[in-house]
Amino acid sequence: MQTALIVIDVQRGLFDAAPRPGDADLVLGRINGLTARARAAGAPVVFVQHEASGGTMPFGSPAWDLERTLAVLEDDHRVRKTTPDSFLHTELAALLERLQARHLVICGYATEFCVDTTVRRAAGLGYAITLAADAHTTHDKPHASAELIRRHHNATLSAITSFGRPIRALASEVIGFGGGAAGG
Repeated sequence: MQTALIVIDVQRGLFDAAPRPGDADLVLGRINGLTARARAAGAPVVFVQHEASGGTMPFGSPAWDLERTLAVLEDDHRVRKTTPDSFLHTELAALLERLQARHLVICGYATEFCVDTTVRRAAGLGYAITLAADAHTTHDKPHASAELIRRHHNATLSAITSFGRPIRALASEVIGFGGGAAGG
């Protein structure tokens, strides 16, 4: 089973300004580790970028650009989106079909919005999911820290069984790209 790495919304407009997302530098390092292992295994890397015309991240603006420290290669794929769902009104499903990817490793920003929505939608579409448990983040909120939000979503998403496909939350260092639903 072909595995693809999906990196959601790791963009300058979300990571450059203070306060930065929780554990931003650690998360960025883990994402770069995942992209390196994916490429070494021949797995496709897909960067999803949010845009909002008239908003803070219009297409093509510096804020829309991928975060500076991300290791991005010319052969990587890019998908533009306008909602928290990386599949809604985008080319992601068609791209994954062309790549014959049926297992997705998902990481990025924001845990409780775009990451959560994309994981649920992908599971509903029949993909096996590995959530990189320590490679997604968000900003602290008045009701909960970024770390608490991440831990909550790791536990909640991996407990969902009703889609009939596994959703696993694993530490990025143990995620492989050799095929199979475990990502290794």
